[in-house]
Amino acid sequence: MEILKERTDTDIIHAPGILADHQIRELAKQEGMIEPFVEKQKREGNISYGLSSYGYDARCAPDFKIFTNVDNAIVDPKEFSAQSFVDRETDVCIIPPNSFVLTHTVEYFRIPKDVLVICLGKSTYARCGLIVNVTPLEPGWEGHVTLEISNTTPLPAKVYANEGVAQFLFFKGSAPCEVSYADRSGKYMGQRGVTLPRL
Repeated sequence: MEILKERTDTDIIHAPGILADHQIRELAKQEGMIEPFVEKQKREGNISYGLSSYGYDARCAPDFKIFTNVDNAIVDPKEFSAQSFVDRETDVCIIPPNSFVLTHTVEYFRIPKDVLVICLGKSTYARCGLIVNVTPLEPGWEGHVTLEISNTTPLPAKVYANEGVAQFLFFKGSAPCEVSYADRSGKYMGQRGVTLPRL
């Protein structure tokens, strides 16, 4: 019969695979991985946010860049023009039909060198035709996460600031990577607020 050794908190945090709630909590406390950190799901009439079973539901901030075609601007990732959007600071953002907004998380993330984070939209918004798009948060990266929210419907749609907007899943690697995002001085390192495309 195999004798199972007792696992310590350190063993639990360092085991590879998707991180569970208690592992995310430990990394948030020990390494400031998520600030501010909400220890359990909060609902109370809001779209839920905070720590979940195997992830963390982040909130969007009340800063929005709403894309518009008023000035017939062309969206060019190499030469991004401020004429492509209008800025709004509001608790409820209205996304025009078949358009999108940029916003950012309330939470500031600091990703450990052996963790990769994937973001998925919340089902409440997905069922309304709103899609949240975020590229992976790489090992060693830190900052507010810029979120792109697309309204795929022919109707105007609401997004609520300071409420849940996307779930982040944390994957522990079998070993730290050789070169992290910070090591290569990634262009979006330490971003605060909504960050537009950079070359």
